[in-house]
Amino acid sequence: MRVISYNLRKHRAVGELVALVQRHDPDMLCLQECDTLELPAEVGPLHLADSTKRNRLGLALYYRRDRFTAVKTQAFELKKSLHDRVLTPAHERLLGTRLLDTEADRELIVASFHAAPLTALNSLRRNQIRAALRQLHALAPGVPTLMVGDYNYPWFTERLGARMKVFGYDLTLSDSTTYTRYKYFRGHFDLATSTGLVIDNIVTLPRGISDHMPILVTADYGEGEAARFNRGAAVEANKVEVDASVQDFTI
Repeated sequence: MRVISYNLRKHRAVGELVALVQRHDPDMLCLQECDTLELPAEVGPLHLADSTKRNRLGLALYYRRDRFTAVKTQAFELKKSLHDRVLTPAHERLLGTRLLDTEADRELIVASFHAAPLTALNSLRRNQIRAALRQLHALAPGVPTLMVGDYNYPWFTERLGARMKVFGYDLTLSDSTTYTRYKYFRGHFDLATSTGLVIDNIVTLPRGISDHMPILVTADYGEGEAARFNRGAAVEANKVEVDASVQDFTI
């Protein structure tokens, strides 16, 4: 399957979506910073599963209806940063969709994620990542999961990925940086987290109007991944009673 993730930079790049889908033929499209009141119901062959409702610049997810059936879509609130509370509140930073892949006769979850901006601490973003994965696991336990989006985590990603492996998840970067607007803030901002799937590759696509470049994730169901996922889920289940402010990804 092919999944594109794109931060539209306050909806400015929405006009690029049709050409982007035509050029790269994805099965799903995950968006961040889109004006959810102005989104079309269809982008080429992709249908809008749902979008967030509580923040105007939010998240959306499109999918190919000739291969997938959307079973359930849910938006989730995550811990707020000071930026969220004082400036422009972002109530919902995760949008997950449970899908039936009719071609493979498998279920999976695909999610669009947008972490707190760089004004927040990495510790807060780790909290949001962990909480997001826990919410997706609760949406459909044991189902292969792919979470893509703007993680706002350009530094220390190797250590973050090592920690996430303990929980049964893989953190994958694209083949080149995804954000180059500012001299000192370049790096891999747009990432993919997965379990129960094999990530074949992630390609950074050419830059458009947005300050983020889209990424194209190619993934497949891998034998043996489900067992590793269940082991990771068991580890997480043993920790679910621990207070979220204590149990965190440690870097």
